[in-house]
Amino acid sequence: MPPSGPSEGETQSNQQTATQPGRSGSGRWVWIMLILLVVVGVILYRIHSRVESASKDTGNNAAISVGVTTTQKRDVPYYLTGLGSVTAFYTVTIHTRVDGEIMKVYFREGQFVHAGDVLVEIDPRPFQVALDQAEGQLAKDQASQNDAKVDLSRYQQLWQEGVIPRQQLDSQQATVGQYDGAIKSDQAQIDNAKLQLTYSRVTSPIDGRVGLRLVDPGNIVHAADTNGILVITQVQPIAVIFTLPEDNLPEVVAEMKKRQLLVEAYNRDNNMKLGQGVLLTLDNQIDQTTGTIKLKSQFDNRDQTLWPNQFVNIRLFLNVRKDAIVIPTAAIQSGAQGPFVYVVSSGNQAQVRSIQTEFSEGNISVIREGLNEGEEVVVDGQDKLQSGATVSAHTSNVTRSSSGEAPQGLHP
Repeated sequence: MPPSGPSEGETQSNQQTATQPGRSGSGRWVWIMLILLVVVGVILYRIHSRVESASKDTGNNAAISVGVTTTQKRDVPYYLTGLGSVTAFYTVTIHTRVDGEIMKVYFREGQFVHAGDVLVEIDPRPFQVALDQAEGQLAKDQASQNDAKVDLSRYQQLWQEGVIPRQQLDSQQATVGQYDGAIKSDQAQIDNAKLQLTYSRVTSPIDGRVGLRLVDPGNIVHAADTNGILVITQVQPIAVIFTLPEDNLPEVVAEMKKRQLLVEAYNRDNNMKLGQGVLLTLDNQIDQTTGTIKLKSQFDNRDQTLWPNQFVNIRLFLNVRKDAIVIPTAAIQSGAQGPFVYVVSSGNQAQVRSIQTEFSEGNISVIREGLNEGEEVVVDGQDKLQSGATVSAHTSNVTRSSSGEAPQGLHP
């Protein structure tokens, strides 16, 4: 009898037994991969930490690149600066001194005129007529005076002969005296008429520049008119009035006693020189509201670069500071203890040095205390420094704009 095949239950049991080894192997591989990923992550983290730590150590020890310059001793001009306004030396509003019609205008707007030049002619005919009348009256009174003198001479002879009384002689003498007074009055009328005729030709009282014309030919003008005919301003030379703090007054007065001080005028942007002049005088009092004092200077203004009411920047030259320690202004830093600079020591380390500045001129500053000649100061890269930092110094290209020379025309 042939053997019978496996039953259904045995078949299922065999299938389960055959699949169990595959499932167990797959689970082990998953755990192995997870462990490997964790190990790799830990290794990478440690490597990254070491690299970052090494880079920090390297950064701390690396020298910082900075630009430096060497302090120098040189002569530096000392200026005081202020704000000023250009003012004409003389400003004249031309008025007529007689009434009449404007016949001719002899000037052009903007023209330079000289004292005595005829500007405007007013109709002279009424004044000529008045002059002729006064001269005619003078001639009449002179003729009457001559006749009275002849009668007086005759009366004197008759009185000596006893023909006429003394009273008649005295009356004739009074008549001659009246004509003397009338002649003097006539002469005064003639002089007045001549003066009015002269006033009909309006002339310039000063040398200056004519402004815009305020009246035209054909207009009737009067001596009592509020508005003038034109305005003349003297612009060569011209004045500039500027202010300085009252604290500068003692040194300005001291230098004025030694010599005449020079003044330079610059435009509103302070980048173009407009002219050079001299200091004339100081005001006689200080403005208490601003704590400043006014000073007046004079400029030749040959190039006509200065105009009345123009705003200018003023530099008043006082003296030349000899053998002053100078550094670029860019090297100076501000701190809680005042101004300071970074000085590069012989060991290429940046050291903080407190300083006292005297004044700045252009791009340089004069140092009163804190630095010596020949020391290297940092002018570029200070924001990366701290005291004791190691630096790699290179010469900076910071320019020094001050020439260290006094203005032309001064012999200190």
